[in-house]
Amino acid sequence: MNKVSPGTHINAIGADAEGKQEINPKILKQAKVVIDDWAQASHSGEINVPVRKKQLTKKDIYAGLGDIVAGKEKGRTKDEEITLFDSTGLAIQDVSCAYTVYQALKDKPGIKRIELF
Repeated sequence: MNKVSPGTHINAIGADAEGKQEINPKILKQAKVVIDDWAQASHSGEINVPVRKKQLTKKDIYAGLGDIVAGKEKGRTKDEEITLFDSTGLAIQDVSCAYTVYQALKDKPGIKRIELF
């Protein structure tokens, strides 16, 4: 498939090693591509093969997730935009999610406290 419908969002999480690719580079060129980290994404994320084959460059990447979260860049700006997040998974994302869950649940009745360290 070389085309997706306007307004589609893709979370690309399947390519997790150098040389793996699941999405046609033509779709990457149509999309507003957001990555979590350039070094990691260009090495083992969905963009790694198209970058290596020079089908995609750093200029084709719209933004890093941190820039969107910090408000330095906007996410989707039009309903018809095709957006794609190439998630390679960063420890800071895991820690942030765990902290958010912890904060939401720590004072709830019936939640058992577990000492990890």
